[in-house]
Amino acid sequence: MTNYYSNLLNSNKLQRCYEIAPLRVKQFLGAEIDFVLNNIGHNDVVLDLGCGYGRVAIRLLEKAKKVVGIDISKDNIRLAKKIVKTNENYEFYTMDAINLKFADNFFDVVICVQNGISAFKVNPLKLIEESIRVTRKGGTILFSSYSEKFWNDRLKWFQIQAEHGLIGEIDYKQTKNGVIICKDGFKAMTYSGQEFIKLASNFNVQTTLHEIDNSSIFCKIVVN
Repeated sequence: MTNYYSNLLNSNKLQRCYEIAPLRVKQFLGAEIDFVLNNIGHNDVVLDLGCGYGRVAIRLLEKAKKVVGIDISKDNIRLAKKIVKTNENYEFYTMDAINLKFADNFFDVVICVQNGISAFKVNPLKLIEESIRVTRKGGTILFSSYSEKFWNDRLKWFQIQAEHGLIGEIDYKQTKNGVIICKDGFKAMTYSGQEFIKLASNFNVQTTLHEIDNSSIFCKIVVN
């Protein structure tokens, strides 16, 4: 649920989730960023949807001209601004990903990584539609979700988060088939490559799938 991330798992607690991640998970997180960087040009203006405290956005300036991050959590945005300090090539805003306050055709690249399309708990068609609206013609949109091959490592990471009190106790009776459910109401689903293709087929775009590091499924959308 959206409020889980905006009210319960944000800012320093969210940052802690990544600090305690096992090495295999850190490898997956790095592989996602590398794939994104390989799809960014040096003159690109990039939008990071659900940027959290800026974990990915901060790295993107290695390639991009400017990086804009949005998140529904005010605490996340506050921490992101604190981390980047006065660097004018970053902008962070508290904003809803399905109601972006940007002009049409504004960004060269839009990203929504680490299963954001599931974590946001919004209508995925509206999320894709709004992403397309703010992306220039010929621009790129990247959505990612977890690969089925990463299930054991993903579950281990969530178990560690639960042990540290960052999320609720895992409900093992309901946790299966790519879905992790906690007893406090937290629910983490995934999107398969086929589901990405089906969603993207509703729009005038070119779509390709890329499996990265046996951990992520990327849906790459090029706007026509």
